Amino acid sequence: MPDTKPEFNLEIFLKSLPNAAGVYRMIAADDSVLYVGKAVNLKRRVSSYFQKTDHSPRIKLMIKQIARVEITLTRNEAEALILENNLIKSLSPKYNILFRDDKSYPYLMMSGHEFPRLAYFRGTPKKPNQYFGPYPNGYAVRDSIEILQKVFRLRTCEDSVFAHRDRPCLLAQIKRCSAPCVGAVSAEEYAEQVRRATAFLNGRTADLTRDLETAMHEAAERLDFERAAGLRDQIQALAVMQSKQFIDSQNPNNKQQDIDIIAIAQAQGSICLHWVSIRGGRHVGDRSFFPDTRQDPSPNPQDYAEAFVAQHYLGKPKPDVFITNFRLPESLQTALNSEHPRQIVFAQGERGERKVWLNMAVRNAEHALSQHQLQNSNQQERVAALAEIIGLPENELQRLECFDISHTQGEATLASCVVYDDYAMQPKQYRRYNITTAKAGDDYAAMREVLTRRYGKLAEGNEEDGKWPDLVLIDGGKGQVAMAQQVWQDLGIRLPMVGIAKGPERKAGLEELIIPHLGTTTQLPPHHPALHLLQTVRDESHRFAITGHRRKRGKARVTSSLAEIPGVGDKRRRSLLTRFGGLRGIQAASIDDLAQTEGISRALAEKIYEALH
Repeated sequence: MPDTKPEFNLEIFLKSLPNAAGVYRMIAADDSVLYVGKAVNLKRRVSSYFQKTDHSPRIKLMIKQIARVEITLTRNEAEALILENNLIKSLSPKYNILFRDDKSYPYLMMSGHEFPRLAYFRGTPKKPNQYFGPYPNGYAVRDSIEILQKVFRLRTCEDSVFAHRDRPCLLAQIKRCSAPCVGAVSAEEYAEQVRRATAFLNGRTADLTRDLETAMHEAAERLDFERAAGLRDQIQALAVMQSKQFIDSQNPNNKQQDIDIIAIAQAQGSICLHWVSIRGGRHVGDRSFFPDTRQDPSPNPQDYAEAFVAQHYLGKPKPDVFITNFRLPESLQTALNSEHPRQIVFAQGERGERKVWLNMAVRNAEHALSQHQLQNSNQQERVAALAEIIGLPENELQRLECFDISHTQGEATLASCVVYDDYAMQPKQYRRYNITTAKAGDDYAAMREVLTRRYGKLAEGNEEDGKWPDLVLIDGGKGQVAMAQQVWQDLGIRLPMVGIAKGPERKAGLEELIIPHLGTTTQLPPHHPALHLLQTVRDESHRFAITGHRRKRGKARVTSSLAEIPGVGDKRRRSLLTRFGGLRGIQAASIDDLAQTEGISRALAEKIYEALH
């Protein structure tokens, strides 16, 4: 018997809905999820979609596509909220408010080794390591690591490097590491520095400063002036770091708490949420988010604010205090508190310094929104100008894909594909292709291979390989464009295309545009907005291709250089690379240094040295 789904009867479904809390999913005819929502009363909420007539254009468009509705019952609204959030993150429904950020937030990690290592970390925390964060971005983590290196001199090297050092590294020489790898500091002394660094990261700077001052005086009384001077330098460094890195807080409680400040701003149909993160009294960074409101003619800031908090905090670490210029519903507060070991403070209308912080966040949100709108307006102008040049309606020109080939005299040939969509470059959608069938140095064949691989699956109906572009950009002249046209013919597809041929002496602004579907070749003025857009996308494609090529070439050269030396197999090659950190380190090493590597005899060390010099 064939597996057939029963026909969905909306009338029966609505009558059978319970008056209970839960989550509902609006599903299209192709089984894609259109919308995920929560409700205190499923019957009342779901029925309203089909009974009311005053919906927004976005919701009206969604309702037309609904083929069936599925529900999941929960015990209360808070549970429904958590489930809704999980489903939104996993399904990315088209009509939900989405804050698309595929990456987890970064942390600063203190490893659980005898001599703990400071490191940048992204992912799921694991014991026995300690984690501090989350931080708004990677810059904030690296800034914190730099501070800790200067003040506490903790190691940052990989474990493989740490285990095989026999002399202090450069960081030790410039007093950024205490060199535990070579026994320059005892385990007890290093552990004390780790304790102090942890206190610093937890915001206990006042206690830390007092402890350092006490230890400094005790060292001076013992006539250990060298240690006293070192502690004095630490105290001074902490004071400098505090003045640069800390919010000027008069409230000692603020330095013991993790505080997040979220401000929302709205203008001309656009919305910005500005997030400020304070960990242990230290301002570790901030970030602005701009949800897509193009399908929402009358965006409600409260809806976007609630969606932001739910998607960014449910199931993730949370601060002790939220300071916002909007009110979070009780159900969301309950859901957040259920995942936090302490009662979270949800502050509004604050006084004193917290009010100052909130006002600063509001001003930053308004400024970021203004800048974002200006940038979007500029990008829209560029897209409109390009659409006019190539003879396409502006609303049909959104997604651009650009291809470039990179190699060094045929070595390590690699192709890049970068994407411009929604008026911005989309790095998460970039792709690199190793060229395997084309002859070395044959750019035309390489372009044929990458275009066939990129669009061949799409032509076969496999849309898992990505989306169709509205315009394909080819970094090259008539030869590359002719090859692309041949690929289009072979695949039976029609895609608008523009070739960007470099001008005389490869000068920017003198590029020649080849537009095969119009049968024209043109050169735009240097300051034409369409040319600026094409240059931006072309240059990004070139950058992405050449960085990948250099990495591929460097890896190949390291591997081949060592592999060609008789007596150096995979195991010995790994030992050399681990000990010296790469080919440059091996080349800089003396014969004596090479001979101290595990598995490398004096005679073999001499062969390696001669082969690399």
